[in-house]
Amino acid sequence: MDIVQRFLNYTKINTTTNRTAGAAGIMPSNPKEFELAGLIKGELEALGIKNISLSEKSILIAKIPSNLDAPAPRVAFFAHLDTSAEQTNDTKAQIVRYEGGDICLNKELEIYLKESENEELQDYKGDEIIVTDGTSLLGADDKAAIAAIVNALEFFVQNPQIKHGEIIACFVPDEEQGLLGAKALDVSEVGADFGYCLDCCGIGEFIYENWNAGDCVVTFKGQSAHPMNAKGKLVNSLLLAHKFISLLPAGEAPEYTEGKEGYFWVKELSGNSAKTVLKIDVREFDEKRYEQRMEFLQKTADGLRAIWGDRIEISLNDRYKNVYNFLKNDDAPAIRFAKQAFKSLNIEPKIKPMRGGYDGAVISAKGLPCPNLFTGGHNFHSIYEYLPVGSLKAASEVVKRIITLATKEA
Repeated sequence: MDIVQRFLNYTKINTTTNRTAGAAGIMPSNPKEFELAGLIKGELEALGIKNISLSEKSILIAKIPSNLDAPAPRVAFFAHLDTSAEQTNDTKAQIVRYEGGDICLNKELEIYLKESENEELQDYKGDEIIVTDGTSLLGADDKAAIAAIVNALEFFVQNPQIKHGEIIACFVPDEEQGLLGAKALDVSEVGADFGYCLDCCGIGEFIYENWNAGDCVVTFKGQSAHPMNAKGKLVNSLLLAHKFISLLPAGEAPEYTEGKEGYFWVKELSGNSAKTVLKIDVREFDEKRYEQRMEFLQKTADGLRAIWGDRIEISLNDRYKNVYNFLKNDDAPAIRFAKQAFKSLNIEPKIKPMRGGYDGAVISAKGLPCPNLFTGGHNFHSIYEYLPVGSLKAASEVVKRIITLATKEA
């Protein structure tokens, strides 16, 4: 099947993640994710792939056995089934031939993808671009990845003369709400030596550094009293929370930082004078500095507890780790093969740290190193999301080339 048609077929299944269901522990949060997984499973079976499993949680794993006589690295490729909850409408994808200027997404609603706001569009003149009608996400995040991976599997099935080690594809649900699918994944069932997520943006992007991420929840317990006789009795938990916030380092917040600069993000403050809950996100690329940030929060709470007693409680938890913690160096096989693949395909690598997280962070922490490859899409989580056809095809070519490069080490 043509890779573009494959992608368009996937976009017709609305797999918007359901945050309410996800918070209740339901996986997949949207039954349509299981429907999409079933469609993929059927396609893989039609190719003749026999080793396929689909769990009730909508985790799909497919394996093509090695056709080598000698051992070779077992390589896995990951994508997620869900799309972000920013928009819930069904996707109505369309293909346009881009020759410059603005792209009209919806004439009736006067919605345009503007070149002035998306300067990278100039790189795609003469290419076909897949866009929405301006009323939904496109779903290239992450259905472009699914199409690229399945297309690569089809290539190796149809060309058995091309030697390769074991190839594994894994599709998980609910990445868009706390990487839930990756957290539910048993990596021993994947059985790979290393892997790649396809879950970042424009052609050439390659990510193998992301945040070390932590959650901090601080609870402040006040003492209620009527204001007419509150003197000496009222303890306002809201003001206790503000005192804690005032002790955070000035300038170390998302709105003041970029690149590899870490931060404390005061994300939520809720309550009343009797009880207040403060939630803080902790982010840092360097593992040691991340630990220092978490230690700072603990010591701050301990210091205030010495004054306030049990009116303050703190809970600190790791959310996900930096993938580079597990790759260790730039010569790790997963990094080396990707860079070689880019070079052999004349794709300029755009290596940059991700100020966020992705499934690979969780998968890497479970023992399967997993950097992040481009899908070719732009403007994820937006009605202006778009996917150049050439970039989609290039993503699949990178997958194929990595597999053949790994085979040479057999």
